[in-house]
Amino acid sequence: MKPLVQKYGGTSLSTAEHVRRVAERIDAARQTGRPTVAVVSARGDTTDRLLADAKQLHPHPAPRETDQLLATGEVASAALMATALHRRGTRAVSLTGAQAGIRTTGPHGAALIDTIDTRAVRAHLERGSVVVVAGFQGIDPAGELFTLGRGGSDTTAVALAAALDARCEIYTDVDAVYTADPRLVPQARPLPEIAAPLMAEMAFAGARVLHARAVELAAVRNVPLLVASAMHDRPGTTITGGSPIGMLEKEGFVAAITHDADIARFTIRLDPDDPERPHRALRAIADQIIPVDLVTWADDRPALSFTVAGAAVHQARRQVELAVPNAGRDVAVQRELSKISLLGTGMLTRPEYAVRVLRTLEELGVPANSLHTNQLRVSVLVPAEHTAAAVAALHDEFEMDRPRPDPVPTS
Repeated sequence: MKPLVQKYGGTSLSTAEHVRRVAERIDAARQTGRPTVAVVSARGDTTDRLLADAKQLHPHPAPRETDQLLATGEVASAALMATALHRRGTRAVSLTGAQAGIRTTGPHGAALIDTIDTRAVRAHLERGSVVVVAGFQGIDPAGELFTLGRGGSDTTAVALAAALDARCEIYTDVDAVYTADPRLVPQARPLPEIAAPLMAEMAFAGARVLHARAVELAAVRNVPLLVASAMHDRPGTTITGGSPIGMLEKEGFVAAITHDADIARFTIRLDPDDPERPHRALRAIADQIIPVDLVTWADDRPALSFTVAGAAVHQARRQVELAVPNAGRDVAVQRELSKISLLGTGMLTRPEYAVRVLRTLEELGVPANSLHTNQLRVSVLVPAEHTAAAVAALHDEFEMDRPRPDPVPTS
């Protein structure tokens, strides 16, 4: 039997009773005869508490020491899960990212997985043990510890599944991928299935269910992927491979509305005497692997603009200030923005979608600061205080509470 990799998020491990319940689920998977690996996140709000502790001692902790500190949350979760499995009479062993053979490259706090040496994991599986791996971390060739950034445990799980030729199941505090955040839109529907490219776009556009890097890796390495609840036995959402684009042009559809209510937009005034300024600014941010979105720039325009997640704004500002002379005068940062995105297929061939988005917001009295499109999404920036109303109105405008009909057969 091929191995199974399961990942459990921090909410599902927040109390001792939750850990016991997850241990029971892991043990049930093992009893089917499949070699089982469990990847765990830090419990509850552990990561936030550790960051707060560090910032009480220094307003800007060193990235290396931050990684050393934050990785302990996942290591503790792994050891506790192995202990809970032992109590059930199940053989189990906890491994750090380094012990699991995860090798990384890139900066502290945003490292990328380079390779995985699976010999240690396979040896434990062959001895009949459940292997519990601390997510979110690995080491570089010199043995230095690095964390993978937001969503890193998802990426750890998918990378291990790819290396082990395994199926991957992501268990979290939601029971499926929905057409919109059900906390904002009660009539939002769970999606039984969604294509990996579209799911990756949704994740990058603000859906919190999965991290974009994890979905992209699953698509590239053809890893079967399921997202489901850690607390309930519900079917969840299957992430399928391949392109989400239908063979017939008329098969375009709207799949979901996502939002990210913590967005910052940078605007850098262009200087005709310094034509390399935009290149340097974007290069400096790319060097730190800070994702940017909604980039607008042309030679005949007076400014370069782009968005970053609110959590990355201070790091991005530091990089821009290093790259741009007179940054205080020539760089503006607008906060308290929300990026709302319409996700689906055929967006570029259906300009009426963008028109409907703008008309809906206008009728609601919500100002749209900018609008960007590609084949899979239409994204618009609005003031953050209008997020809930805008998401609900767009969900209603595109009738997303109704199930999408099956695509027209092509043969």
